[in-house]
Amino acid sequence: MEMSRERFEELVGEALDEVPEELLGLMNNVVILVEDDPPPGEVDLLGLYEGYALTERGWDYAGVLPDRIFIYRRPILRICDNDEDVIDEVAVTVVHEIAHHFGIDDARLHALGWG
Repeated sequence: MEMSRERFEELVGEALDEVPEELLGLMNNVVILVEDDPPPGEVDLLGLYEGYALTERGWDYAGVLPDRIFIYRRPILRICDNDEDVIDEVAVTVVHEIAHHFGIDDARLHALGWG
């Protein structure tokens, strides 16, 4: 599947637009970034949350760089057959990584159908 980086970034933005405003308002000190490729050795990784989940932040959480959510373009495009597949996978990946920001682990996400 081929798709420009610009179009892919638009899809990430559209996926974020679908997240309820109340939930986005609770996100704290986090940025969402699109990268072409995941870290070396992680070729199948679609997204990554890097930081301290809200549930792990204590009284001493201050003065730190923002947490980062990465959405990886090429691995997502590799598993998709068409634009609709990309739209769906981007939405699932964005929700999945935002959930990690709120302290929800992979096992719970899979149980909820957000594999």
